[in-house]
Amino acid sequence: MHQTLSLADPDREGSAAILLGMGFRAMTDRFHELLRAEGHEPLRPAHGFVFRLLERDGDLTATQLATRLSVTRQAAARVAAELEEWGYLTRRAHPRDGRAQVLVLTPRGRRYVAHADELWARVEREWAAVAGAEAVHAAKRALAAYVEVAAGEGEPPLRPVW
Repeated sequence: MHQTLSLADPDREGSAAILLGMGFRAMTDRFHELLRAEGHEPLRPAHGFVFRLLERDGDLTATQLATRLSVTRQAAARVAAELEEWGYLTRRAHPRDGRAQVLVLTPRGRRYVAHADELWARVEREWAAVAGAEAVHAAKRALAAYVEVAAGEGEPPLRPVW
């Protein structure tokens, strides 16, 4: 067995969480390697979560974004400022609250989300080449079922705990 996997023997009961963490890290590292090879800005996973929330929920205030990410408003504003500086999002006046602003994906931001989907699909195909397409599909279905039950009536958290 590979030295790294000795930390999480897949045949040992209780190893799923550590394997999921290692798999998430490996896939995320591969995704960012592909982005760097294309010359993208130094995007981090936190940026990816912002893209996903804005894509799904539409325009959000920094406070709403912070709540959904389970981070401080300052942390959310800092990540949003980086994405704004790079042209991926912009701020607009809130439609109902003249004192607030909402964060909005720009056309460049929407193109990035579509491209990120392509890159994540590539990473997933690389995983399927190792484990088999049926195994990957079964793993995704099993994870989705667990996340749905764990979330109960609430929304499953999007942000990793670390």
